[in-house]
Amino acid sequence: MKKITLLFIAFSLLIFSCQVDESKKKKEDQLYKIETDYGDMVFKLYDATPLHKENFIKLIEQGYFNDLLFHRVIDGFMIQGGDPNSQNAEAGIALGNGGPDYTIPAEFVDSLFHRKGAIAAARQGDNTNPEMRSSGSQFYIVQGFVYDDEAVKKVEDRINSSIHNNLVTKYIEENKNEAFNTGGTIDYEIFVPNARKKAEEEIKSQGLYKIPENKLSVYRTIGGTPHLDNAYTVFGEIVEGLEVIDKIAAVENDERNRPLKDIKMKIKKL
Repeated sequence: MKKITLLFIAFSLLIFSCQVDESKKKKEDQLYKIETDYGDMVFKLYDATPLHKENFIKLIEQGYFNDLLFHRVIDGFMIQGGDPNSQNAEAGIALGNGGPDYTIPAEFVDSLFHRKGAIAAARQGDNTNPEMRSSGSQFYIVQGFVYDDEAVKKVEDRINSSIHNNLVTKYIEENKNEAFNTGGTIDYEIFVPNARKKAEEEIKSQGLYKIPENKLSVYRTIGGTPHLDNAYTVFGEIVEGLEVIDKIAAVENDERNRPLKDIKMKIKKL
C-alpha cells in the first residue's frame, strides 16, 4: 500500500512538472525579439489590445519587418520603424508614409501607458484621422525621460489646454449645426465666447486632469512620454534590452530625424 502511495505521489509530481514546463513554454512563446546592430530587444504583446496584437504577430510571421529601418529617431522621445518603403531606401529619401492598405481601430487601455520601453502604433494626425486609427505596420518604442514635478505640471497643463480647445471646437460645431438646421445666422462673435464658457464650466465640474499616481511613479523613476497617453495605442513593451533604445536614440540624424547610418531590424518569435 505504501509503495502504491509513493508511486501515485511520484506520478502526480511528474504531471505537475509537465504542466509547469508547458505553462513556461506558453509564456516564452509570447516573447519576440528585435535584432539590430546596436543590440537586441525582447518584447511582449498585450492581450488587452487584441487587434494590434493579432496584426503585429501576422506581420512578424510574414517576415514583414525584416530589413526595414528605424527611420525616425528622436533622442529623449522615441525610435520609430515599420515603414515598408524604408527597405533599401536611398539616403535622404523621406520616409514615414508607407504601410499596408489598412488601418487598425484605436485600442486605448488606461493601464497601458507610454512608459520607457512601451511599444505603440504610429498614426496619421487628428485632422485627417479623428478616430485615431493606427497605422497597419508603423510603430514606435518609447524612450522619453524621467519627469520631475515641474515637468509633470507642464504635461498636465498641456493636456488640460488640449482638452479645453477640443471642447471649445466641439461646442462651436454644435452651435453651427444648430444654426444651420434652424436657418439661423452663424455668428462667431457669439459662438466662440459661448463655447469657451461651456468648456470652462464642463472642466470646472469634472476637475482638471491629473496624471494618476500609479503612472506618475513610473514616469518619475523609469521615464516615458505621458503626453501621448490615450492618444496613441500602446500594445506591447520591451522586457529586455532597454539600453538598446538609448543607443539607437543617440545616433546622428538628418533634418528629418532619419539616422545617417541605416539601422535595420529583424523581428522574430522566440
